[in-house]
Amino acid sequence: MPAPALVSPSLSRGAHPAARRTADWRTYAACIGLSDRAVFARDPEAALPALRACAICPVRRSCLEAVDPRRSWFDGVSGGRLWRNGQEVIQPTRPRAVRRQEQQS
Repeated sequence: MPAPALVSPSLSRGAHPAARRTADWRTYAACIGLSDRAVFARDPEAALPALRACAICPVRRSCLEAVDPRRSWFDGVSGGRLWRNGQEVIQPTRPRAVRRQEQQS
């Protein structure tokens, strides 16, 4: 279960509009409630809150598949990684929890 500090208990704030209508993978995303500035960050430091949420997120794989950052030229955090123009941004120091999750995937 995601940490309560990262997940909004209700979908009234921060949830994707489609998640409000149907219970899909976005309903369970650990980034619900985070600011757009963190989720769609282009800068590694600004993306840290979203990357930390990804480290404990139960739907990382679904997020990565839905966003498909390489094809969509996505800017932001998806699947536990920071993307800029569809390319993964290599971060010299990523949060330990994020690295651990990637090794298990």
